[in-house]
Amino acid sequence: MKTALQAKQRFYALSTTGLVALFMAGSATAGLDEVRFGVPPWPGVTVKSEVASQLMEAMGYQTRQRDLAVSVILEGLTRNDVDVYLGGWYPVQTGMVEPLVANGKVEKLVSNIQGANSGLVVPQYVYDAGVTSVADLDAHRERFDGEIQGIEAGTGINTAILAAIDNDAAGLGDWSLRESSTAAMLAQAEQKIANEEWVTFVGWEPHWMNVSFDLAYLDDADDAGIAQIESTVWTVVPASMAEEDPQLHRFLSQYVVDIEDQNAWVYSYSYDDLPADKVAQEWITENLDTVAAWLEGVEAKDGTSAIEAVRAAYQ
Repeated sequence: MKTALQAKQRFYALSTTGLVALFMAGSATAGLDEVRFGVPPWPGVTVKSEVASQLMEAMGYQTRQRDLAVSVILEGLTRNDVDVYLGGWYPVQTGMVEPLVANGKVEKLVSNIQGANSGLVVPQYVYDAGVTSVADLDAHRERFDGEIQGIEAGTGINTAILAAIDNDAAGLGDWSLRESSTAAMLAQAEQKIANEEWVTFVGWEPHWMNVSFDLAYLDDADDAGIAQIESTVWTVVPASMAEEDPQLHRFLSQYVVDIEDQNAWVYSYSYDDLPADKVAQEWITENLDTVAAWLEGVEAKDGTSAIEAVRAAYQ
């Protein structure tokens, strides 16, 4: 018969084994279970968030995308109600994001789009004819009808153009800005390009216009300030993510999208009107080498290779 002492020893041994097993199981599933994206109503961020979401789901996470205003997203990040924001557009949002970074509430993790810019564009045939800078426009005023095609009133680029006109920068003092909706501007541009007429209008990337039209971005004139306005788009996460989920943090720190890829995503989503999940699924399937770079050294939720989990889901 077992003595009382032996029974106690066996009980403690089983308890210790159980605790170790429980601890190990907890370690394998540590971190976030559901990843919540804050997504403003912008096509580029919508598809970019969907691509990341599908990769995370292949890695064993649940995901949820919430359509929210930027101010609500940033507030959610500080309270851990939102986990990922892929649309931190600088310099436009600098004043909104930087105070949160300085207070240690969020982390500005990586510039996920590099080389984004906005300014004035012309068709490639106009650029090839010698109009390569804002400074070249006024010499060809008649061919442009002295008019710049703009977007919605009150936007930053329109304000910069109007200031250049008011200051007669680059000889634009007798030019006019035609403010309208983005859709109307692009429809007008498309018609003029189809007829090989000369036109200059507001352009930016990422956007489908860079895929649909053969465009060139004008260099700036020294005193104009309306061309080649470079922007950076940041991934913003709660400051706690690096400690809470190192694997997810590593993936997001490596999730940097080529601007030509995002132009193509926006073209498929906005111009071809394909659902974001279909755009993401097709792109991932055809670009697993790029995905492998994003997931280098990253583990899935079950501790296996993240890229192998994605390959299994998409091949």
